[in-house]
Amino acid sequence: MAFNLRIGVIGIDHGHIYGMINGMLDAGATLVAWTTGEETPEAARKTFQETYPDLPARSMQAILDDESIVLVLSAGINSERADVAVAAMAHGKDVLVDKPGCTSLEQLAAIQRTVEETGRRWVVSFSERVSVESATLADQLIAEGRIGKVVQTVGLGPHRLNAHLRPNWFWDRTRCGGILADICAHQFDQFLHFTGSTEARVVSAHVTNVANPDRPAFQDFGEVLLEGNGGRGYARVDWLTPDGLPVWGDGRITILGTEGYIELRKYIDIAGQAGQDHVFVADKAGVQRFEAKGAGKPFFARLVADVERRTETAMAQSHAFLATRLGLQAQVIAEEKAPR
Repeated sequence: MAFNLRIGVIGIDHGHIYGMINGMLDAGATLVAWTTGEETPEAARKTFQETYPDLPARSMQAILDDESIVLVLSAGINSERADVAVAAMAHGKDVLVDKPGCTSLEQLAAIQRTVEETGRRWVVSFSERVSVESATLADQLIAEGRIGKVVQTVGLGPHRLNAHLRPNWFWDRTRCGGILADICAHQFDQFLHFTGSTEARVVSAHVTNVANPDRPAFQDFGEVLLEGNGGRGYARVDWLTPDGLPVWGDGRITILGTEGYIELRKYIDIAGQAGQDHVFVADKAGVQRFEAKGAGKPFFARLVADVERRTETAMAQSHAFLATRLGLQAQVIAEEKAPR
């Protein structure tokens, strides 16, 4: 009998929830019910309900008590995701949570304790890798040995601010988590993944406000230097994407190997080829450009199998913990030295 993975949604405050849900549906999961917090705007609720018109809205407790639901997806307010995850795991469910999975080291410790006590899985949807086909192709090229041993990643994560669309909690450091814990989470994940690092530390970290004087506490620029047992990494993130760029951000990553390098231009090849998921390789044979469309997003099918078989092929639990911890530690380091 085929495994029927039934999923529930608790929290839709970030648009990433659509990619998470659709990835799971494409992998054969069944969407059972949804709920969200009181602060979710009515327009967001309406759009969600129109997107999944046959999906019943139920209370959080009803979803937690439904034993047929074995995986909970959450993209609620950043600071509230940890409580949702802990509650879901305490009710015997695995969790797929949008990044950042939590906003403090204390929350992460509570999540880790719950994982140990319940044996459930806490997986973070780092969408800039797991939902991007160019990253899948990069995995394949690295496995083929095209660039030798990976020694460094340089990740760029610019985002458009869209200040007029942001909810109040977005501007609150304690609720959003800060720029390094939030949008730089993708970079910590990619650094660990592509270098194969299972241990890592933050060498240096920096946050500041360069373009939003009306909100002096808001962090619109951040950078971090990393060292792992598989290589080194640098990341820059910002909320400075200009309005003239036709996408929300020119997200890129360069993966340096001992015999070449790969560059992913995920969302746009600025002034170049149309479309997204552009992959460039330079190695001993020359320079080659790939279209990554069709490479797939295997993370979601692997997660379905992991829930059934209790394996870790989509994401090791230790990876989710370490990538999250690096973001939280970087945030603390940067804020300790930031001018007050």
